[in-house]
Amino acid sequence: MKTINALTLSDVKRIAAAAEAAAIAKGWTVSIAVCDGGGHSLWLQRMDGAPLMSAQVAPEKARACVLSGKPSKVFEDMVNNGRIAALAMPIVPLEGGEPIVVDGAVIGAVGVSGVKAGEDAEVARAGIGALFNGAEAA
Repeated sequence: MKTINALTLSDVKRIAAAAEAAAIAKGWTVSIAVCDGGGHSLWLQRMDGAPLMSAQVAPEKARACVLSGKPSKVFEDMVNNGRIAALAMPIVPLEGGEPIVVDGAVIGAVGVSGVKAGEDAEVARAGIGALFNGAEAA
């Protein structure tokens, strides 16, 4: 048997608060989603003014990371580099999803949507960083 860590509600709140703080600091309005290691939603918030569609896209970016174990940017790059067959995969191939990896196992992911793709990913990484740095959002 293998023991795998799991996100707690406290962890998820820390991730979401840090991601939200990072977005606010940049003046960005986004949707933030956190899922568990099975791709199931643990958190979804759409900041005031965030695009309506972002609330559907953010969870799918997170889910893509859990299913693949990779940042969702990997799949966007595949499509952008001409591998259009990647569009048939059961994931959203858009940057902004980042996996949460502990002891080599993907235990969840954060997906962000609402601004430029690289900015979405920056917000997602800020959330994950708070989990590992023990930082609390301002």
